[in-house]
Amino acid sequence: MENRSGTAIIHPGVVFLGEASIDDFVIVGRQPRPGRDIVETIIGADAVLRSGTVIYAGNRIGNGFQTGHGALVRHGNVIGDDCSLGSGSVIEFETRLGQGVRIHSQAFVPEYSILEDECWIGPNAVLTNARYPGSARVKETLEGVRIGKCARIGANATILPGVVVGEAALVGAGAVVTRDVAAGTVVAGNPARVIKRIEDLEYDDRPGARAYPD
Repeated sequence: MENRSGTAIIHPGVVFLGEASIDDFVIVGRQPRPGRDIVETIIGADAVLRSGTVIYAGNRIGNGFQTGHGALVRHGNVIGDDCSLGSGSVIEFETRLGQGVRIHSQAFVPEYSILEDECWIGPNAVLTNARYPGSARVKETLEGVRIGKCARIGANATILPGVVVGEAALVGAGAVVTRDVAAGTVVAGNPARVIKRIEDLEYDDRPGARAYPD
């Protein structure tokens, strides 16, 4: 069912549920540990996998999935319909993405993260999960970030482990978020602080206009 370039590598155990466009040098279904039993990988209809994309085995990916160039998806993730992953971005293992999630270029999503429906992750944003990096118990203390439905994370923002960003919240560009963000609030700065509510943003909807918080 896939329209595959001659340089793409599709490993055993990969199932495409519909048409897919697969560019040069794409790898799909790479086993996390060579020599182990084959782990099935399922990719929904209408996937577009651009050159350099690597998708490990054990993923369950919905319809309409798109990647930019050089995107990486580790194993064991569940990704909903109509999600996109920008060029150079990374999704580590055991994450959960809802429907319509947008992850822009060079973003990092570590293991155990949960991204709810329609959330938006800006370029170079970094979600983290290691409270004690380099410690002997680092793997035991990992805690993923949760990004609420329709929340937006600005470019170059950093979200610390275990933080919950509430539904429809907005994290400003470059913010360092050290604690939970309430639904419908706008936070900015380092450390990030509430600066207003979403409904207080000024927005000009004329053609070509752009919205900025004060």
